Amino acid sequence: MKIVKLETFSTPNVAFTRLTTEDGAQGWGQISTYHSDISAQIFHRQIAPYAIGRSTDDLDYLLGKIPEHEHKFPGSYIYRALGGLDTAIWDWRGKQAGKPVTSLIGGTPGPLRAYASSMKRDITPDDEATRFQALRDTHGFDAFKFRVAAETGRDIDEWPGRSEAIVPTIRTVLGDSATLLVDANSGFSPQRAMEIGHMLQDNGVVHFEEPCPYWEMAQTKQVTDALSLDVTGGEQDWDIHNWRRMIDMRAVNVIQPDIMYMGGITRTLQIAAMGAAAGLPCTPHCANLSLVTLFTMHLLRALPNAGPYLEFSIEGPDYYPWQDGLFTHDPYTITNGQATLTDAPGWGVEIAPDWLAKSTYQATSL
Repeated sequence: MKIVKLETFSTPNVAFTRLTTEDGAQGWGQISTYHSDISAQIFHRQIAPYAIGRSTDDLDYLLGKIPEHEHKFPGSYIYRALGGLDTAIWDWRGKQAGKPVTSLIGGTPGPLRAYASSMKRDITPDDEATRFQALRDTHGFDAFKFRVAAETGRDIDEWPGRSEAIVPTIRTVLGDSATLLVDANSGFSPQRAMEIGHMLQDNGVVHFEEPCPYWEMAQTKQVTDALSLDVTGGEQDWDIHNWRRMIDMRAVNVIQPDIMYMGGITRTLQIAAMGAAAGLPCTPHCANLSLVTLFTMHLLRALPNAGPYLEFSIEGPDYYPWQDGLFTHDPYTITNGQATLTDAPGWGVEIAPDWLAKSTYQATSL
């Protein structure tokens, strides 16, 4: 079916896309969060002109050809914008078939174990442990991720001794049964990451995310080879060649693509398949409650090499004020530590009209 209109509704932090075909049917998608108003401009300048007039059956062609047309502009912004096209087409396809997207990619609706993912570094170990306790008692979470290092910190912690303090504090408060994950956000040199990694192992932490500058894959591999826990990464990477190198050299032993940074579901499926062929599990990055977490739920229910849990941000309006009021109903309810993907067609969610009315609108039409 021919695409006749592509629209964006944007703010600086999030942007949604709407695709309309010649029969009037529509699908909704999302451009990546953060500087989304800039990505929306790129969408209309460098993505939509190639998609208008093409068929919704041409998605694989468009995902390959658009970056070739825009070969003078390689980089993250093209793919952040491209995801708005990919995800809108998948929603359109699901609605046409009367099925959730996960069913179109080999999955089924159902539950997903979630881990409570903290985004904060300006929080004391005791306060972090206290809010994890409350989340466990209220929503049944049994897995928790928290921050060590300072983001791209070059071995300088958020404050002296924080990393060494927070790990045993969380373990003591939550007990031995809790699954613990940490994220260093490219904060350590290999030597420091290995020192911290041994401390993590001593405290039963199972997941050490992005220990070294993510662009220094050889550094990350040193840490992976030196430790017995899972060293993970990949959230920032969008380039297939970088992914191939990362997987071939075993820089990490869990891959973590972000659907929105990758340019949509289709390209993320390619990365997950590359990981599966190498025997690596895929635990995607989805660090906010825009549509990226819902997209990831559809993906995880379909992947043969899905990791054991879904990342689920625990940050509310004090941290992400722009998340409020995005949807007509909240698709994110945690019960007994699990999120549930419904059988509603497409993505199974509706963008709130009030939010759309306040956004910046742009359209490209046939």
